[in-house]
Amino acid sequence: MVDQIRHMCVGINQILEQIHGFSRRCLFRVISMGPLPIHLAKKQDLEDGSGHKAGFSALMSMLQYCYELGIKYVTVYAFSIDNFRRKPEEVRSLMDLMLEKIKSLLDKESIVHEYGIHVYFIGNLALLSDQVRAAAEEVMQATAENSRVGLLVCVAYNSTDEIVQAVKKSCVTKLDRDMETIQLVDIEENMQMSVAPDPDILIRSSGETRLSNFLLWQTGSSQLFSPDALWPEIGLRHLVWAILNFQKSHSYFEKKKKKQM
Repeated sequence: MVDQIRHMCVGINQILEQIHGFSRRCLFRVISMGPLPIHLAKKQDLEDGSGHKAGFSALMSMLQYCYELGIKYVTVYAFSIDNFRRKPEEVRSLMDLMLEKIKSLLDKESIVHEYGIHVYFIGNLALLSDQVRAAAEEVMQATAENSRVGLLVCVAYNSTDEIVQAVKKSCVTKLDRDMETIQLVDIEENMQMSVAPDPDILIRSSGETRLSNFLLWQTGSSQLFSPDALWPEIGLRHLVWAILNFQKSHSYFEKKKKKQM
């Protein structure tokens, strides 16, 4: 009797998942009639291990939705340079968790392989532990041929450091070529985020409206979406609402971009 009830529950759950998937695809088809963002960026605010684990699960769901919608790039701020100022035991704990999640991306059943996701790790990777850095490099190499979606994971990152490093690289390049003037395009080409177009939407959870040193260079024309929900709680309805707001303001932001060019 117990086995029959369990089997029935499994069957009901499968039917509900199929209905949910069909409804979601229908919703996405309607939304796709309007302009869609190319690049979605997310600033995370997770403090403890359990929060990071919940955030990773939310990220996997968000990647699935973005893939189904045709959004080409997703950026997530996973670990700031400022986090290295925490207590050593907290940093070690977060490094261990990061290593676990990075390695899980290499699993054959991973969404990365299922959806053809190219993973980039953006930031000062030299600050990471040897194991985490090696795992990140392994994932980047293993997914280099994937081209359906780009996942940019910002670790050991902040925008100030990215800009400083880009300026330094530009100076070195100009000196090697005996050129004195540094142009805007030189700095932009040396930004680590240059592998993707600038974000169309920046999601800042918990109702925050500060960028917190995240993508300062790239978000001049981005639309900020700040739901009250924490990151692990952000789901389909928040994504849909962000895209609808983007579509409503799309013509304004396009005009603003053209003026800046």
